[in-house]
Amino acid sequence: MVNAARLVGPTIAGVVIAATNEGWCFLMNGLSFLAVIGALAAMRLPKTEPKPHEGSPFQNFIQGFRFAMHDLPIRSALLLLSVLSLFGLQYAVFLPLFAKDILHSGARGFGLLMSSAGVGAVLGALHFAARTDYKGLARSMAVTSMTCAIGLEVFAQSRVFWLSSAVLLIVGFAVTSQMTATNTLIQNRVPDELRSRVMAVYATMMMGMQPIGSLIAGGVAKHAGAPRTLAMFGMLVLVGSLVFLFRVVKRLRPAQAAPEPQEGFGR
Repeated sequence: MVNAARLVGPTIAGVVIAATNEGWCFLMNGLSFLAVIGALAAMRLPKTEPKPHEGSPFQNFIQGFRFAMHDLPIRSALLLLSVLSLFGLQYAVFLPLFAKDILHSGARGFGLLMSSAGVGAVLGALHFAARTDYKGLARSMAVTSMTCAIGLEVFAQSRVFWLSSAVLLIVGFAVTSQMTATNTLIQNRVPDELRSRVMAVYATMMMGMQPIGSLIAGGVAKHAGAPRTLAMFGMLVLVGSLVFLFRVVKRLRPAQAAPEPQEGFGR
C-alpha cells in the first residue's frame, strides 16, 4: 500500500502543480487526511485487557537497544540501514532541484521521477514477497545497498531525463528490497518478548536518521552543489555496503533461528 501510494501520489502531484500551483497540491494533501480520520472514527474494536508493562517506555527502548547491539547480525543490519537512511535516501530531497535546474523537466518531470522510484519500490516489494525462502538475506542486503549507491552515483552525473528515471527505478527497487530484508532478518532473530522493543530501534534507525540526513544534505549542498553532494552520499553508502559485505556477511549464517534471550534482556 505504501509503495503503491509512492507511485500514484507523486504523479498526481506533478500534474496538479503543472496545471495550477503548489498551494492546491498542499490543499488536496490536507483534505486526503479526512478519509483517514473518517476510517479511524468508524473503527469498532473489541475491548481487551492490556498487559502490564514493566519499566518506563525509555527503559524498554534501552532494553531493546541493548539486545540489538549485543547481537552481531542485528547490530550490523541496523548500522547498514542507518547509513542508507542517513545518506542514501536523500536523493528525494534533491529531486525538485534536479527536475527544474538540471534535467529541465519541470513539475511533470518531478512527478515522473518520483513515480519511477515508486515503481521500483513496488517491484522490489513484489520481488521479495515472491521469495520461497529467506536464505542469504545478509548478502542480499549488501548487494542491494551497493546497487543503491551505484545508482545514486549515476543519477548525480546524469543530465538525460530518461536515464535518470531508469536509475531511480533501480534505486527504488534496491531500497525497498534492502529495508524489507533488514526487517525480515531482525524479526527472524528477535525473541517474541523483545520484538516490539527491537522494532522500535529499527524504526528509529530507518525514519529517525532520514531527517538528520536531510539537514546535512542541505548544508553540504549549499557549498558543494546538489550533484556533488549526492555523489558523495552515494560513495558513503557504497563504503558502508562494502564494509558490511567483507567484514560482516562472512560471519553471518543466513536465516538462523531466533536466539534465546540473553541474560538481562528477558522480562
